[in-house]
Amino acid sequence: MHPKIRLPSSGHSTPSPPQSPLRSPRLRHGRSKTGRFSAGQPAGRTFAQRLAWIFLSVLLRRQGVFLFAPLIYISGMLLYMGTVSFDVVPVIKHRPAPGSVYRSPELYAKLRLEMDADNSSFDTISTIWKNPHKGGEWKPCVNKSSEDLPESNGYIYVEANGGLNQQRTSICNAVAVAGYLNATLLIPNFHYHSIWKDPSKFRDIYDGEYFINTLKNDVRVVDKIPEYLMERFGSNMTNVYNFRIKAWSSIQYYRDVVLPKLLEEKVIRISPFANRLSFDAPPAVQRLRCLANYEALRFSDPILTMGETLVARMRKHSAVNGGKYVSIHLRFEEDMVAFSCCVFDVGKQEREDMKAARERGWKGKFTKPGRVIRPGAIRINGKCPLTPLEVGLMLRGMGFNKSTSIYLASGKIYNGEKTMVPLLEMFPNLQTKETLASADELAPFQNFSSRMAAIDYTVCLHSEVFVTTQGGNFPHFLLGHRRYLYGGHSKTIRPDKRKLALLFDNPNIGWKNLKRHLLNMRSHSDSKGFELKRPNDSIYSFPCPNCMCRTNRTDDSKSSTAT
Repeated sequence: MHPKIRLPSSGHSTPSPPQSPLRSPRLRHGRSKTGRFSAGQPAGRTFAQRLAWIFLSVLLRRQGVFLFAPLIYISGMLLYMGTVSFDVVPVIKHRPAPGSVYRSPELYAKLRLEMDADNSSFDTISTIWKNPHKGGEWKPCVNKSSEDLPESNGYIYVEANGGLNQQRTSICNAVAVAGYLNATLLIPNFHYHSIWKDPSKFRDIYDGEYFINTLKNDVRVVDKIPEYLMERFGSNMTNVYNFRIKAWSSIQYYRDVVLPKLLEEKVIRISPFANRLSFDAPPAVQRLRCLANYEALRFSDPILTMGETLVARMRKHSAVNGGKYVSIHLRFEEDMVAFSCCVFDVGKQEREDMKAARERGWKGKFTKPGRVIRPGAIRINGKCPLTPLEVGLMLRGMGFNKSTSIYLASGKIYNGEKTMVPLLEMFPNLQTKETLASADELAPFQNFSSRMAAIDYTVCLHSEVFVTTQGGNFPHFLLGHRRYLYGGHSKTIRPDKRKLALLFDNPNIGWKNLKRHLLNMRSHSDSKGFELKRPNDSIYSFPCPNCMCRTNRTDDSKSSTAT
């Protein structure tokens, strides 16, 4: 029995017609086309209502049509969800994930005219560190011993690895360990580094005699071990017992483990020796570190003379700003760009250069199976080195105008012919070692990366403002050394690179808005200029309070000047 469906009519019910799969309804006897549709159709309906009536009638009279219902439903859903599109359906374009595209050139092109027309910048370089600090200032107070040293427990020989400032860490830590163990320190030997490729020895970079004399009442330092002791080892240092010490070992480990072996052997070797002593050490150890780093280590005469010459020339170039200049440590060399795994111009040449540099420097480290590199995430996390263009945008936004004198401390900039152009447009008074000195003057240092870095270190040390862009040992040592020289204030701009990545990723940001963010960032660097060392901080970056004492402290100041 077939179901009955009630439809609006003139007052009586009409049963559904019987199924007739073999005959068309139009050929049935006794029913005319007109009679079928006019009998129960109310008058006065619109054309749309009549069309709907016809459609429903066909569906209800032809149950086989319901076999196509699933197809009709799926088609409707596809249309609704936008899988099948028509011209009338809007196309939604999704913006790439933040950081996945290097947008700084686009931002610079948009803001350049407004930036150059901005006359609101005052004499930034003379007023940048004018914020009041109630905690007073600090002064160096590393005391040298005036007493004679007791008999030595033996000789310690260390091999310093890494570049200029990692070697500096080794030297200062070796002085602290030798002094604590009452041992005699052999002038540290420098490893030849596969990346730095500098064969320089201790006395090529530092003043050896000054180093020995400054430490003479605290730590014995010698150039060689007596021959009668070395005869036991066949006069060969490789035969001497070598300690393989874990990184950041405590000074107690040296006392409990290293000292007994030193008393037994009289000569011991520690290789490699860089970050092999923890920063959380007792005051006696910290004092020796301070003494070594800030007082005993002085660059050799050729380096010191060249560095001081360039400082004088920079001050002359900066006469319009009272002899004050800004120094920037720019890490945009090929090896740094390659190691960061960041992407910039997305060109074929860059990809090939970076691939070759990674293989040359790190031998398959970046092509291990399963390793996934996400350049966009690296940039958003603030791990990409700032480009010359980004450094220029940042400094202009911080209020430094085109007349500011800049000293650029860097190795060979990657693709410098192209990447340096916007920075020079923003700061035409930019100098480097190569522009301040003649080729003949630089010739003695040219093929020695550590000596060239030492010259950069000297010029940056005496600048009014130091800008760090990528971390590392070079800026960390300068941060502390500048605090030691400038009353506890680092006078250093340390940008928030995560925030910079978001700002530079927004091509719609206006100049005034960008400048407001960057001025706040500069102010934050000023407020962080005074900081005390926390237990696990590096004493080479935070010399207060282990290496410095507070002076002229105001009455209402707290016990700490850290802000």
